[in-house]
Amino acid sequence: MMLIEETPIPDTGLPIEAFKAHLRMSSGFGPDDVQGAVLASFLRAAIAAVEARTGKALFVRKFMLTVSEWQTLDTQVLPIGPVTSILLIETVARDGTRTEANAANYWLQQDMQRPRVKAAGTLPRIPTGGEGFVAFHAGFALTWDTLPADLRQAVMMLAAHYYEYRNDTGLSDGCMPFGVSSLLERYKMVRLGAGVTT
Repeated sequence: MMLIEETPIPDTGLPIEAFKAHLRMSSGFGPDDVQGAVLASFLRAAIAAVEARTGKALFVRKFMLTVSEWQTLDTQVLPIGPVTSILLIETVARDGTRTEANAANYWLQQDMQRPRVKAAGTLPRIPTGGEGFVAFHAGFALTWDTLPADLRQAVMMLAAHYYEYRNDTGLSDGCMPFGVSSLLERYKMVRLGAGVTT
């Protein structure tokens, strides 16, 4: 299984000015200033870390899931949420022949933790050695200002942490400030014993 982000967050969608204010930076940085690019990189890193920790996309964008076989004959769980729409399901044979599924034969079963594609009957058969593709939109909001306030705060706090400790290589893998972890707690995947994720 492979998930590809097909429409990355544009630089214009990043809250550079809000981040400068959060860091209490003095004004005077132009839009082409090197500092702006540095701040954007820390915001992108923080967004990526929040999304990885929660399994949720912050900004709505297009993703493509590739699988060698469906999870079950009639269901495919999507690895990131919240999913807003299914754009396409198709199979590709080893010779490159593409077959698109009829949209009337499947639907999105929305779920904050485990969104899934469900089929009326079965999902299209993936040829031996071929692949199945699901294109979909996922994310909480189209713009920074419409993101839930706790997620905005978590990104700001984590980006500031990265900025403050940008030269520190001694932090352990996966280090995340307690305040950020607390804000993200309600968005994380719920796990029920023996590694089962719900």
